[in-house]
Amino acid sequence: MSRFVLLSPSAEFDQKLRAAVAHGLRGSVQTIASDILPAGPAELFALLNQEQPEVLIIGPDVPYEEALRFAKVFDVQLPGLSLVLVSDIDPSFLVHAMRAGIRDILSPQADAAEIRVLLERACQSFATRHRSPETQAADNGGKGLVIGVFSPKGGVGKTTLATNIAIGLGQIAPMSVVIVDLDLQFGDVASGLYLNPEHTVTDAVTPAAAQDSLVLKAFLTVHPAGIYALCAPPNPVDADHITPEQITRLLEQLAQEFQYVVLDTAPGMPEIGLAAMEQCTDVVWVSAMDIPSLRGLRSGLEVLRQLEIMPESRHVVLNMADAKAGLNVRDVESTIGAPVDVSVPRSRAVALSTNRGIPVLQESKKDPAVKSLRQLVERFNPAWRTQTQRKLHRRVVI
Repeated sequence: MSRFVLLSPSAEFDQKLRAAVAHGLRGSVQTIASDILPAGPAELFALLNQEQPEVLIIGPDVPYEEALRFAKVFDVQLPGLSLVLVSDIDPSFLVHAMRAGIRDILSPQADAAEIRVLLERACQSFATRHRSPETQAADNGGKGLVIGVFSPKGGVGKTTLATNIAIGLGQIAPMSVVIVDLDLQFGDVASGLYLNPEHTVTDAVTPAAAQDSLVLKAFLTVHPAGIYALCAPPNPVDADHITPEQITRLLEQLAQEFQYVVLDTAPGMPEIGLAAMEQCTDVVWVSAMDIPSLRGLRSGLEVLRQLEIMPESRHVVLNMADAKAGLNVRDVESTIGAPVDVSVPRSRAVALSTNRGIPVLQESKKDPAVKSLRQLVERFNPAWRTQTQRKLHRRVVI
């Protein structure tokens, strides 16, 4: 069976597509070299010997109007297929393409790595739409997990943990993870993932995106590790125009579309952070191994208990842990009034990876901190969460 079908007379793009699939994707490519597209599914499948592919790639060199006509027919008759348009269309036509049934848009100048990531995303979308009713019923009410990384104090490594959580979850559920930078004024997710995004949270909360999740998805940035990112606006002034209500709507939309939504938040408890916390299924509390950080965390936890917005699934992480700091785990737990779930030791490898913009879990490094980070990621794995006899909070060792 041909998993991918290209509808285009472009021999150059055909060669590029086949190279992308051959180096990392399961399945093969079949090409229909014409700028006149089949009238509908029956005619297409007759050309394919009645086989039904997962992903249809339209273009380049196919007229835009013809591509939209084709997409509309397939969206009505076979909405489960993933349609990808290869075109440098004007941004004003983007919404029309998405509403016609186009699932994603790819530039004709994209290299093999970009093509491979987009096809992985299209295949994941196809698989999601073809899950069995039993599998869908097992989901979290049809919504993904929303994992917020919080700390009352800055400088404790929230962004490092958030980006590594996202990368680690991307290895469990490729193309089903999105990380959102909610430190809207001074967020570092873009630099932490070495991204230069065209769109940010500012675009994602516009009325068009709030009303149509297909438009929202067009504003996400794809990371080579197989996750999506929604980064903070480059101008801190833009953050003043984003409201807690807009963030609430944004997270509701993303939870409907992704298996995991990871949030990197601003220090303290701003209104945006509190609105985000109310949408969280899981909260990762981060503290460094110093008295000011620990006391700040204790005060923050107490405030949230009083406000009664504490999510049930709580994960306390002691970051940059060091036995030479003069404190032990008992001291930490006594100070914050809660057990520590994961201890991430101080690590040169993690510091180097942060400066490079390549999360340490993206590379196969052997380091005690990597082991701890994988333990943290595992807490969000459905297999771990369904263990009825698991102990949620265990005494850790520094």
